[in-house]
Amino acid sequence: MTKTGQDHLDSLRDGRSVYLDGQLVGDVVDHPAYRNAIRSTAGLYDFQAAPENQELMTFESPTGARVNRSWQMPESYDDLLQRRRALEAWAEQTNGFLGRSPDHVASSLCGMMMRLDLFEAHGVERAKAFSDYFEYVRDNDRFVTYVVVSPQADRSKGVSGQADEFLTAGICDEDSQGITVKGAKMLGTSCILANEVLLGTIQPMQPGEEKYAFSASIPLGTKGVKLLSRKSYEAAAVSEFDNPLSYRFDENDAVVYFDEVKVPWDRVFVHRDPAMCRAQYHETPAHVFHNYQAQVRLMVKLRFLVGVARKIAETTNVLAYPQVVESLGALAGQVGLIEGMVYGMEAKGTYVGKYYVPDRHLMYASQVQAQQMYPEVIQAIRQLAGGGVIMLPSGAVDFASPETAGY
Repeated sequence: MTKTGQDHLDSLRDGRSVYLDGQLVGDVVDHPAYRNAIRSTAGLYDFQAAPENQELMTFESPTGARVNRSWQMPESYDDLLQRRRALEAWAEQTNGFLGRSPDHVASSLCGMMMRLDLFEAHGVERAKAFSDYFEYVRDNDRFVTYVVVSPQADRSKGVSGQADEFLTAGICDEDSQGITVKGAKMLGTSCILANEVLLGTIQPMQPGEEKYAFSASIPLGTKGVKLLSRKSYEAAAVSEFDNPLSYRFDENDAVVYFDEVKVPWDRVFVHRDPAMCRAQYHETPAHVFHNYQAQVRLMVKLRFLVGVARKIAETTNVLAYPQVVESLGALAGQVGLIEGMVYGMEAKGTYVGKYYVPDRHLMYASQVQAQQMYPEVIQAIRQLAGGGVIMLPSGAVDFASPETAGY
């Protein structure tokens, strides 16, 4: 059975510990700070489960499960295109505004799995743990997010030089059953919406910092895992009309604190190895694959923003103005640039073993262009809107009130 939105809602009622405004949150599924973003995520699963979308959005895994195509490891150019169409279709459900959707870390895990030999060189038991885990999260279509950055503190020092030895999550104990993890990691985007968290380190480490050099994954309802939520924009959103983005797509971010959390060995993939911590992302296609997904999402988002820009010009009746035509043309060209980069990554892809992977160099080039381009796109929309950005009605009720509706 393909995972549905209700399946996802039920899976989040796992007793997780989420803290907001100094208080422990109860059921996150119905909490006003998270419920709409959670349902936006659930909507993705309902979209994939719809009979008319089954072929577009899902494939049959090697064990016979019907799961999202983000878990598909393409073996040809055509496979990659088929997979991208699914990424694109999911992004279109949110106009690209749900940044850490379930297909992001799924893409990363696929990239790691393509170089299982790298994990085997690190340790046969660790490789088996990762392979078994990958099969589990794939066949159960689990929403996995990740925390791979150390919390900000004294940035002039490494993780081992901080005032608190376990400011950054590290191994504080281990035995025959597994490792015990203590400390924090960030940036837990979508942790409150997800099922599992992949805990790792993507930043370089120095000799002597081996206790921080590990990779593991655990369910977010595990005892001792504490999600310290940032401020909720959804909680302040009045309605979908008044706050169309924050009302639905505030995926939230959290510092994830591990309060002496026991992680069994079958959930530990890298153990006390700084070089392997880096290699799992950069010597496998993982970093390429999850950033390729991000570029596909950006492509969809930019198409939407160009549509917004044109709608502004239509509404204010300035479509015929030469400077407006020039601005809209430039925006369309910027979208075309990212589209061309995505299609180029695919066409110029290479094989890693038997798997077909987007071109690394074009992917990084696209990232650089996107980081420079996005603020320019937003500024162009602001200029087209003029004072209309500021002088909006105070709320949807203004249109219903007899005192203000006529104005």
